[in-house]
Amino acid sequence: MGDINMANATAATKNQQFQYDHSLDVMPQQQGGSKCFDDDGRLKRTGTVWTASAHIITAVIGSGVLSLAWAIAQLGWIAGPTVMFLFAFVIYYTSCLLADCYRTGDNVTGKRNYTYMDAVSTNLGGSKTKLCGIIQYINLFGVAIGYTIAASISMVAVKRSNCFHASDHDSPCLTSSTPFMIIFGVSEIIFSQIPDFDQISWLSMVAAVMSFTYSGIGMGLGIAKVAENGKFRGSLTGISIGTVTQTQKIWRSLQALGNIAFAYSYSIILIEIQDTLKSPPSESKTMKKASLVSVSTTTIFYMLCGCMGYAAFGDMAPGNLLTGFGFYNPYWLLDIANVAIVIHLVGAYQVYCQPLFAFIEKWAATKWPKSDFINKNFRVPIPGCCPYNLNLFRLVWRTVFVILTTVISMLLPFFNDVVGILGAFGFWPLTVYFPVEMYISQKKIPKWSSKWLCLQILSAACLVISIAAAAGSVAGVVTDLKVYRPFV
Repeated sequence: MGDINMANATAATKNQQFQYDHSLDVMPQQQGGSKCFDDDGRLKRTGTVWTASAHIITAVIGSGVLSLAWAIAQLGWIAGPTVMFLFAFVIYYTSCLLADCYRTGDNVTGKRNYTYMDAVSTNLGGSKTKLCGIIQYINLFGVAIGYTIAASISMVAVKRSNCFHASDHDSPCLTSSTPFMIIFGVSEIIFSQIPDFDQISWLSMVAAVMSFTYSGIGMGLGIAKVAENGKFRGSLTGISIGTVTQTQKIWRSLQALGNIAFAYSYSIILIEIQDTLKSPPSESKTMKKASLVSVSTTTIFYMLCGCMGYAAFGDMAPGNLLTGFGFYNPYWLLDIANVAIVIHLVGAYQVYCQPLFAFIEKWAATKWPKSDFINKNFRVPIPGCCPYNLNLFRLVWRTVFVILTTVISMLLPFFNDVVGILGAFGFWPLTVYFPVEMYISQKKIPKWSSKWLCLQILSAACLVISIAAAAGSVAGVVTDLKVYRPFV
């Protein structure tokens, strides 16, 4: 799904951010900066290609990887890997276009755009800025819901795995996901009080390690299952008619496109990640390298995890590779994998939501500059650590946000369908359309030139894919709602 439009997440403390964020947006940017401050007067950025890659991998290798075996099962051995490579190419290419839009004009000395929406406003302006904001923040909100669902499914899987082991598979071990969604929500309320994007680099590093852990376990179990079967399962055209109806085959194939799109999406937070990078070299150069490293890494993992999962189970590939109980043993290894998923999703939730948090808080500080509730920070001493700057508005708003996403997750716990909808909804506008239009505007590409035509054809093709994927995913939700009982 791809995960929206954020606010500055690079101030050292929220107090600093609220005191001068809005004035800095119009401060003339000076070349060079100083040892402590960058050319825009803000504290020196310290991000590198590796921290950016960690942020991207944390955002990308998330719950989406677990649905890829199912997605390839719908498409088959030919279309499945082909679609994955095409999505990887499109994501990387449009990410490079977007990276060039971080600064307006010169890539080294031009005015910085601190958020995705700032870039849209500078390059496109008008109604497109508002449209971008609406789409981006709805998508970020949706990603938070999707990650809450995925985390609860993995926590349920740990409990069921141990139950299956204890009962020797004689018990159905039915378990409600609702208590686990609440547990995940409580943890996110705590982590959401981290003030800024800059301060969650350590969380991204931990989450990135976890993503490789569970992806590696899933891939290894798939290879072991193939070895046990003695053959590669699956077919060239995907799940066979008979296993599903012709109509189901069409809808599920379209939904698979949305799942793959979601698995790759990170453009919605690219500008915010780029705003953490130090220079020289220019931020766009570093970001392009980070995009290449992360997209290449994730594609290799995706191909191995998705293809091995399909080869192991064929038409019966589960919607979530590590929780669909295609695998039962070794149960302790499944537990490790699912715990790693939960830890990763705790970090990924913050990577996506911190920009949204910062945007709302910056808007509120600008709207009500004299409000102590919104702008005043209280220093809370923490033994052995630096004092924590408690902001009441941040505490209340972020807590309410997490509670809302948790409640909605309880009402719609359909992993594959939600993943497909998020991927379809965010892929074309945020990953393709706005980056293409901004690049055309910034580079002043002549209308009807060969490059302009190629970019428009790419955008139109991705629009068709997004519409088709959305239709398939909505059909899946409608089908699931017919038999679902909430909070059970």
